[in-house]
Amino acid sequence: MTIRMIVTGGGTGGHLFPGIAVAEEMLLRFPQGKILFVSTDRAIDNKTLAARSFEKKAIACLPLKGKSLWGTLKSVAQLPISLWQALRIVRAFRPQLVLGVGGYVTGPVVLAARLLGVKTCIHEQNSIPGMANRMLGKIVDQVYISIPGSEYFFPKGKAVLTGNPVRAELLREAGRRKEHGASKMVLVLGGSQGAHRVNGLMVEAFAAKPSGDTVQVRHQTGNSDEEWVRKGYEAAGVVARVSPFISDMALAYREADLVVSRAGATTLAELAVLGKPAILIPYPYAADDHQTTNAAFLVRGGAALMFQERELDGLKLRREILALLNDTDRLQDMAAKMKQYARPEATAAIVEKSVQLLAA
Repeated sequence: MTIRMIVTGGGTGGHLFPGIAVAEEMLLRFPQGKILFVSTDRAIDNKTLAARSFEKKAIACLPLKGKSLWGTLKSVAQLPISLWQALRIVRAFRPQLVLGVGGYVTGPVVLAARLLGVKTCIHEQNSIPGMANRMLGKIVDQVYISIPGSEYFFPKGKAVLTGNPVRAELLREAGRRKEHGASKMVLVLGGSQGAHRVNGLMVEAFAAKPSGDTVQVRHQTGNSDEEWVRKGYEAAGVVARVSPFISDMALAYREADLVVSRAGATTLAELAVLGKPAILIPYPYAADDHQTTNAAFLVRGGAALMFQERELDGLKLRREILALLNDTDRLQDMAAKMKQYARPEATAAIVEKSVQLLAA
């Protein structure tokens, strides 16, 4: 048996990386298979997929939610064009299966596949599904979910709890340990596009660095904030590696003693697999405040701390970071508890369920 499969989604690394993990696992199982990614033409999609050997196509589409009236009208007017483009791609590629992994590009592609009689499934990373996946859940053959409780948003019997796929290079990293030195390392992640407020809080936190601190920082800023964040750390005398995007996340995680991050579902899945204690600052404008819900079960389990942006200033964030870094026993306890939430088998589970779906 071989396989022809379309993976569709994008706009953020949190959508793309689970799809990449599934695609790579599918090709390990079916080396003669063909995988096509259908995503947006945004820089994050192009850059992330350029490093892989998958064929890629983009369709023109716009988000519906969170727009002005004029923006919503433009998005609605674009939908027939997006669907037409998706139909052409699906017809030409002739997939046996289409997997949607999130983002507004998913809707037209999954709908096109459904109209053409192709088996379809979606993966929901978050605790509260977005509008596109809630709608698609009614028409697809199967729904894969990452967090218990989100099955209630989909038709009864369609949802399967698999967990959130983590990239193979990070799974390989799970057994490796950091080489301990004098300095503690804080890894700062705002998602693939960065987080302006988190960037500002971190610079504020280390703007007045007392003598005796041995904290180093590895900071992913997103494209817009790299320069001023770097200058802020330099002015404070903080040893920091600052970049808009971290390509070698396996190394970045390995070096980290503590992670300060947004609470996107894919990042949380990576933290769990790697057993990294975290301070989580949910994005306050996420749809249905799903990042807060994502993080809540880790906080209840003692694996992470969570603060809303409105609760924090630089001084408080600094105090919380240093308190954790100076309490080795607590860090180790949080790391062990974080590991309890890991689902390293998530990718294999989605591949197996997808193969069963094709055989049904």
